[in-house]
Amino acid sequence: MTSQSLPMHASIQATRTVSARIRSLVFATRSDLAAPVLRVGLAAVLWPHGAQKLLGWFGGHGFDGTVGFFTQTLGLPAPVAWFTILAEFFGPILLLLGLGTRAVAAMFIGIMVGAIVTVHAGNGFFMNWSGAQPGEGFEYHILVIALALALVVRGGGSLSVDRSIARTELE
Repeated sequence: MTSQSLPMHASIQATRTVSARIRSLVFATRSDLAAPVLRVGLAAVLWPHGAQKLLGWFGGHGFDGTVGFFTQTLGLPAPVAWFTILAEFFGPILLLLGLGTRAVAAMFIGIMVGAIVTVHAGNGFFMNWSGAQPGEGFEYHILVIALALALVVRGGGSLSVDRSIARTELE
């Protein structure tokens, strides 16, 4: 190696080190069963809501109806509506796989905070079990935020693609 190539080699090595640290931060996780339980539970609850919004299943309004509600009733930009619909449908699938767990969980925290602020805060805390209030409260959203925050902290856990990526990158 020449003296001129040494700085280039050091620069490449530094870039690889930073890249490995970022991958480790995003994908590294403990090999436990708590995170997969959280992932499956959160995915099982969120995916039907995404299917309502995207496909109109389970009594939902489908893509066009949901975009219309977000843009016309809530006054949100169409890209925010599209992102939310697609995130609520495909995000739970990624959670089931344990792929990008931290990013997906953080995304759900943002979506739930947005739902509280734009729709549910005015209805109080509790769900509308008795039909006595004008809409649903935000207790469900707090639970989703708590589960998602646990996944942001822990990562995907065992049985996750994230763990496989982290293990491969660290070897």
